[in-house]
Amino acid sequence: MNLELSAEQKIIQETAREFAQAELEPVAARMDREDDRGAFLANLKKMADLGFMGLNVRLEYGGAQIGAVAFSVAITEIARACAATAVTVSVSNMVAEVIQAIGSPEQRQAYIPRICSGEYAAGGFALTEAGAGSDAASMTTRAEAEGESWVLNGAKMFVTSAPYAGIFAVWAVTDPQAAKGRGISCFLVEAGTPGLVIGRAEQKMGQHAAATHEVRFEDCRIPRGALMGKLHDGYRIAVGELAAGRIGIGSLALGVGLAAMDYATRYARERVQFGRRISEFQAVQWMIADAYTELEAARLLLMNAAFRQEQGRTFTREASMAKLYATEAANRACYAALQMMGGYGYSREFPLERYARDVRVTSIYEGTSEIQRMIIARDILKSSS
Repeated sequence: MNLELSAEQKIIQETAREFAQAELEPVAARMDREDDRGAFLANLKKMADLGFMGLNVRLEYGGAQIGAVAFSVAITEIARACAATAVTVSVSNMVAEVIQAIGSPEQRQAYIPRICSGEYAAGGFALTEAGAGSDAASMTTRAEAEGESWVLNGAKMFVTSAPYAGIFAVWAVTDPQAAKGRGISCFLVEAGTPGLVIGRAEQKMGQHAAATHEVRFEDCRIPRGALMGKLHDGYRIAVGELAAGRIGIGSLALGVGLAAMDYATRYARERVQFGRRISEFQAVQWMIADAYTELEAARLLLMNAAFRQEQGRTFTREASMAKLYATEAANRACYAALQMMGGYGYSREFPLERYARDVRVTSIYEGTSEIQRMIIARDILKSSS
């Protein structure tokens, strides 16, 4: 078994690392505190120019076609510097991939190149609702056929990049009489479409630079050709795409956890208490050993899930395992790192408090840890019956 990255994957990893260190890390703290959307969007365009907005997208649509493993390692390196940028890149890749997977040839040609090139600053993934979070099948947003159009009404919550997304993948109920989860379809809605309303911004605990908004549909009329995939088949599509998205969020969490431990470990080598560097105390050494061991285990789980995705094999269980373990391990790592730094870790002068805030949501969005456990257990029980 070869666990080494290929030469091509290493180039992607190194390019992401160099860009993150040069362009993202110097401004990450300021982006967390100030609303400088111009600078944030400028960095997204630079990343598109480097090919990071379509890492698992075919060349014919303007993607890099480098695969899921390279996508995972790239997101990890970006998140080491700025989690807000990493989540924007991850979601935009997911939108491009869902269009590639189920979009018509016309939809693919119309929208994927615009995401990959940066013509669209980002893509929006509009699934969650106020009353349909983990239970996405309970959504109430409706799409009704009227002549040559679909008319959308309803609201979505927690939509990443909503104010500057160029295209939205939107899920809505098309057959309210169908069994739960069976009458849902997926649509593409362009930014600027009348009736598409960008609502209030969420005042979040972390990842401040990434815009997160409510999106409302008020008699939003879109062409019949905006339907993606088969009618009433949208819930199955959403579940499948979320599996790939979980690799992205697990990779993001890994990057934040590594950044936190790297910073705290450097600090421990320099900080002197009781006449000794604190890195010489067993309590601190065990924090370092435990955190890095868990983060390495998370990396291997992510690589396994990403590799299976690349090979066209089933990877839902593996993606959920990777997302569950990586996000929980990263949360523990950030809090261990903060503890190692003591009062300085709690100060905004140092990045640990930002890492701790940014990492917390990773065990919530793209499926909570509790949902991942349900998916894993059900898959195991089903396969062993």
